[in-house]
Amino acid sequence: MTNALLVYPESPTSYWSLEHALDFVGKRSPMPPLGLLTVAGMFSEEFRLRIVDMNITPLTDADLNWADIVFTSTMIVQKDSLKEVIDRCNQVKVPVVAGGPHPTSFYDEIKGVDYFLLGEVEDILEEFLNDLKNGVAKHVYRALTRPDITKTPLPRYDLIDMRDYASMAIQWSRGCPFNCEFCDITKLFGRNPRTKTNKQVLVELDLLYDLGWRGPLFFVDDNFIGNKKKTMRLLPEIANWQKERNYPFALYTEASVNLAEMEPLMNAMVDASFNMVFLGIETTNSEALLKTKKHQNIKKGAENYLFNAVRKIQEKGLEVSAGFVLGLDGDREDVFDALIQFIQEAGISMAMVGILTALKGTDLHDRLQREDRLLEESTGNNISIELNFEPEMDRQTLIDGYKHVLATLYDPGLKNYFERCLTMIKHLKPTGNNVRGIGKTELMALIRSIKRQLFSRQGPAYLRFLFKVAKDYPRFFPEAVRLAIMGYHFEKVTSEL
Repeated sequence: MTNALLVYPESPTSYWSLEHALDFVGKRSPMPPLGLLTVAGMFSEEFRLRIVDMNITPLTDADLNWADIVFTSTMIVQKDSLKEVIDRCNQVKVPVVAGGPHPTSFYDEIKGVDYFLLGEVEDILEEFLNDLKNGVAKHVYRALTRPDITKTPLPRYDLIDMRDYASMAIQWSRGCPFNCEFCDITKLFGRNPRTKTNKQVLVELDLLYDLGWRGPLFFVDDNFIGNKKKTMRLLPEIANWQKERNYPFALYTEASVNLAEMEPLMNAMVDASFNMVFLGIETTNSEALLKTKKHQNIKKGAENYLFNAVRKIQEKGLEVSAGFVLGLDGDREDVFDALIQFIQEAGISMAMVGILTALKGTDLHDRLQREDRLLEESTGNNISIELNFEPEMDRQTLIDGYKHVLATLYDPGLKNYFERCLTMIKHLKPTGNNVRGIGKTELMALIRSIKRQLFSRQGPAYLRFLFKVAKDYPRFFPEAVRLAIMGYHFEKVTSEL
């Protein structure tokens, strides 16, 4: 048998890493490497598999000595850790295979890799493994077609210790119907969203349930409602599954802003026990939205469309978190305060703000290359202030404005953060699925939160927030504790900028 070691390189500290919040609940990483777990399900019984998630445990010499071959999957933010993994594999002469979004776009710049598997690997992995067995493996394998994901196997959740993770992950679809200029999703996965079957999703839910998972479950789709008709047919089946098992999973996902116009779909999401959705709002600047082809975030004749969309979703019982981008063509100096005002008034507690990055392979990258505005490649880290292009706005004005936005949203005392958390809770419709219970984990989180936050600079705003929620919205008190812990992480990361 061949010993195949699946390695997931380490992600750097960022708003997404949540590392300062995870300690409150005794977890070590936000969620497992679903891509690698899915690939693991494609191996034959000729392979003995192990997985090392370097966000949980370090890659040891013993791991490499055990391995006959190492498989890696990375996003661009993990590129530095990937280089270290490659170097270590090269030192001990263990062949290394690289796949995932980062190698797919940058394979010609990555040194020391024996084999590249580029794109979605369902249709090329078996060919590679056969070639490897016969001693004729090529250096590069690239998927030439979009695989039929109804044939994608179950992820090997059994290879990880689920207790290390704050959430589990599952995938329903790949691709997005929109074509935002700065986004690489359509280049990687296409504009025609492909979905699994309803039965596949229910079987994956069964697997997680049988392995003992209870709690948050992230549908990792880049746009959960990309194929809204199929999603609408799936949701009632999930709702029935959840009801039969007394709602073991709290679901959340990513979607486009036009979800707000789909009332039946929002109702179905709430019935299925979705309690949060991440939206790509990007900016309130309509000129910039048009220039970056984010047409779905503009509605003719509708004033305050984005604000009203957020409020509609909240009033259905779905917490809205969102991503925002600064540095778009069309941005002027008033964009910074306008963004702060929007986020505060809308009550978007988890606001992920980043400077625009021109990702290789995107329409934006191609356009800026034609305009001779490209600089060095970016790390892709959402707290990075390294611009990889020349913006229309003065470069230093953009960097200073970005820092101002983050320092205001996540000020040292978290006054603004707790204000918008309270705004969100005021408008969040209580449902049976977004009101958390209080168990041992929640009690320990509250105790740790009080110890670290009450007697810090955050103390006054923290205490006012918890008192107000306990008095006026007691059903949301466990949610308030979660939000307080998240704020602790966001402030920590902001202070390191």
